[in-house]
Amino acid sequence: MDDRVKLRVMGLSYNQLQSGAFALLLAQEDGPYRIPIVIGPAEAQSIAMRIEHMTPPRPLTHDLFVSFAQAFGVRLKEVFIYKFEDGIFSSELTFSDGERQIVLDARTSDAIAIAMRTNAPILTTNAILNETGFIVDETEDDDGETHATLRRSQADNLTNDEPRLENLALEELENQLQQAIDSENYEEAARISEIIKRKKNT
Repeated sequence: MDDRVKLRVMGLSYNQLQSGAFALLLAQEDGPYRIPIVIGPAEAQSIAMRIEHMTPPRPLTHDLFVSFAQAFGVRLKEVFIYKFEDGIFSSELTFSDGERQIVLDARTSDAIAIAMRTNAPILTTNAILNETGFIVDETEDDDGETHATLRRSQADNLTNDEPRLENLALEELENQLQQAIDSENYEEAARISEIIKRKKNT
């Protein structure tokens, strides 16, 4: 249990690399790391409704699921993002009715949408955080301008086999971006896209 890290929902953004997809950003609770997760439009809408504290005129699927569970005295205890493989996050939902405890597998986007409606904690492991997380460093230059720099996890920073993406030229970054898209590694593609956007803006 000591290996588990608590996360919170930080926000949503449209994923320009994959049509109709959105990037859900999770933040480490009391820590600097961020994890991007590519999700579909229906799940993004459901999560956005909770972020904005909006109530739909009719219940969404996740609202209905929560209402059904509560009607039968079932409580969501936690969401656990337990695996990251081939660019996909896998999650478990732990439910309890006071006597029994049941663990169900779920898509991470669905699990988080349900957790947000029940105030259940969202957890992951340090290993997943190190593999998929990044840090946003904010620095101020001589003119008082604030610049954000993406920094990968500490484990990645210790790897010297290849140059850091932030140090690559735009042309090389665009090549790396295309390779990530071709291999359907959308989390990596989103990260490279942010670096390209920042370099073009500066």
